This record gives sequence, C-alpha cells and structure tokens, in this order.
Amino acid sequence: MAGGLIALLDDVAALAKLAAASIDDVGAAAGRATTKAAGVLIDDTAVTPQYIQGVAAERELPIIRQIAKGSFRNKLIFILPAVLLLSQFLPWIVEPILMLGGAYLCYEAVHKIWGALSGDGHHGEHEAVESEEELIAGAIRTDLILSAEIMVIALKEVADEAFVSRAAILAVVAVMITVIVYGIVAIIVKADDVGLRMAQSDSPSTVATGKRLVAAMPKVLTFISVLGTAAMLWVGGHIELVGLNELGVSGPYDLVHGWEESIEEAVSGVAGGALAWLTNTAASAVLGLLVGAPLVAAQLWWSSRTGEPAHH
Repeated sequence: MAGGLIALLDDVAALAKLAAASIDDVGAAAGRATTKAAGVLIDDTAVTPQYIQGVAAERELPIIRQIAKGSFRNKLIFILPAVLLLSQFLPWIVEPILMLGGAYLCYEAVHKIWGALSGDGHHGEHEAVESEEELIAGAIRTDLILSAEIMVIALKEVADEAFVSRAAILAVVAVMITVIVYGIVAIIVKADDVGLRMAQSDSPSTVATGKRLVAAMPKVLTFISVLGTAAMLWVGGHIELVGLNELGVSGPYDLVHGWEESIEEAVSGVAGGALAWLTNTAASAVLGLLVGAPLVAAQLWWSSRTGEPAHH
C-alpha cells in the first residue's frame, strides 16, 4: 500500500514538473511573440492617449479602463478564435494576411508623415465626437485593427506549436500586450496630474520637479507619436520583406541579408550586430515608404475625385 502511494506521489510530482515546464514554455514563447510584435505595440501605445486629450481629468482612467476592456474583447473573443482557425485549416493564408496588415502599417505611417509635412495632420479628430461612448467606440475600433496585426505577428512566431499550445501562447500574448499597452497609457495620461500635485507641494524641489514633469509631457506625447510612426514604417516594411521572400520573391530579402552579413564580417562584436540591425531596419523603412506612398497617393487621388475627406 505504501509503495503504491509513493509511486502515485512520484507520478503526481512528475506531472507537476511537466505542467511547470509547459507553463515555462508557454511563457517563453509568449515573450518571444510579444517581442516580435513590439513595433505595433509601440504604435498602439502611441495612439490611445490622443483619444483622451481634452477629457476631464476624473474621466481619463475610467475611459482607459473601458477601452482596455474592449481591447481584451477584441483579442480574446474575436481575433484569437479567427487566427487559430485560419492557422489550423488555412495556414497558407496567414502570410498574405500578415502582408496585408504590413501594407496597412506602411500606409498609416506614410499617411501620418504626409499629414505632418502638409500641415493636415488630423490630430484631435476625436474632438468632433459627441459623447464619451462614441469616443470609446472609436478607440476600440482602432484597437481592433492594431490588435489583429499584433496577434497575426505573434501567431507566425508560434505557428509550429501544437494547437492547444498555440492557443495558450496567443491568449497569454493577448493579455500581456493589453496590460502593458494600457498600463503605460494610464501612466502617460496621468503623469501631468501627478506633476500638478507635486507642483502644489511645500517642498521647493518637489515643486520644481512637478513643473518640469508637466512641461515635459507634451514633448513626451510628441516623441511617442513619432516613435509609433517610425515603428509602423519599419515593422510594416520588414513584414513585406520577409513575406515576399516566403512567397518566392527573394531578391530584396537576399540583398538586405547580404548587407547585414557584410557588416557583421567587417565590424566585430556588439557594434557589428547593432549596425547590422540598423541596416535591416533602415532597409525595411525604405521598403515601407515604397509600399505606403502609392497607397496614400491612391487614397488622396480618390478623395479628390469623390470629395470625401482625405483620411482612412
């Protein structure tokens, strides 16, 4: 009896170790997939604060909470089942879908650059929103597009995993990314309020720090927006570069890969790796411009023909 109990405990311990290892594997794979989607994640983080500008301070966090709930629904209820079914029954279609998303990112980036250069930047579009509910709905619709791209990028990273593991990894990615994005958004949005409170302190040093924080936030938001645009450009271009290679058009990928190898051979160590990465990033950004510019030009031409606002 005792021997049977010990054997049972050994089996339980072995199963526990296996489960722990599986959890570790899921966590590691989710981390890799999240890293791959980092460029879109940056843009997702950059977009949301624009919806909160001009909102009463006491409503900022409740609105962010509602948008975050919508983002969870987007990823877990709509996008996750769809990408899992596609990867299981139509795996060949994942790459074209990813490339369509990459083209959209290139279009978005070039559209923002054109808006900044032409002085028609469309900032503060939410000012026309009549209610808080419409503002939240608009933010959630934007999140749906970015979340879909994030999840497809993550799916490609774990496409070789078993179905159950794939589902678990993507669910973890969905939760991780949503928590990260909207946690950072909440910090960014409330930073100026923190600065204002510090500026009312009795301590001169705290007052000075608070004033600097308040003064810095507009610059921080501008930097995040620029970084988000740059991230869309190079991530979108890289998606197109890799996708073309996988679809049999290997010339651009081989060219960029050859440049990377030459740099790594010429410059040793960390510096060589960093320069090689910068080379790939710059080449991806150029490709992103080449993909996005015709799309923006076509959209502007169509808008001029139809009289519709030149915005997607």
